Amino acid sequence: MSSIPLGARGALLRRLSHRPPVCSSSSSPPSSSPVTRRSVSIAALFLSTFPSRAASAGSPFDKYVKRKKLEPLETYVPAVLLTQDQFKDLEKYLEMEQPKYDISRSLLRSGPAASLRVNIRAVAQYADDDGKGKLASNAVDQCLRALEDLDSLFLHASRNDPTASVESMKSKINIALGALDSLLETVPSELLDKGRAIAEAYRSPIDQNNESKSEDPDPELKQLEALL
Repeated sequence: MSSIPLGARGALLRRLSHRPPVCSSSSSPPSSSPVTRRSVSIAALFLSTFPSRAASAGSPFDKYVKRKKLEPLETYVPAVLLTQDQFKDLEKYLEMEQPKYDISRSLLRSGPAASLRVNIRAVAQYADDDGKGKLASNAVDQCLRALEDLDSLFLHASRNDPTASVESMKSKINIALGALDSLLETVPSELLDKGRAIAEAYRSPIDQNNESKSEDPDPELKQLEALL
């Protein structure tokens, strides 16, 4: 008999009895790859939900997943340009006598602005590949901080907080617009021109439609609602 004490032998037998059974030949073998399609999907979902935190981790796997999700650069540029137009429309809307701040706040999450975080981070990734990562990263951070501050101002104004002034809101919009201009400076000129042409083609039907409704007393508000 073994020299293992009786109590220790019982504990060892209990551990062995709880080991998972060995797969038989009829069962499906485990995947030989440590990275399954499901794990890639989960990682991609994590990146889309917490992109700034994933980027700061600097994991090669995180970077691989993010790159796999990127479309060509010219896909993102028109959307950023249209978001700038959306913010300019919002600035004009704030000049109305009684703007609705709940609608203004919704605009930051609607239309082209709804995908702004994804779009500007994609442009910044291409800028980083082109050696302009610091400029692009600073522009992205500045834009997102301004929009967070703007969202907070809208929330306070909707609750009749007198400290949330229209001037402070317009200031945050201008900071965001300037940051987007800085980010777009990292885009090669030929791709930026192409993006502007695409954005203009997208805007034209909207502009013509607005002209045909010139009798509307509040065309700026109608344009805002169309984007929501």
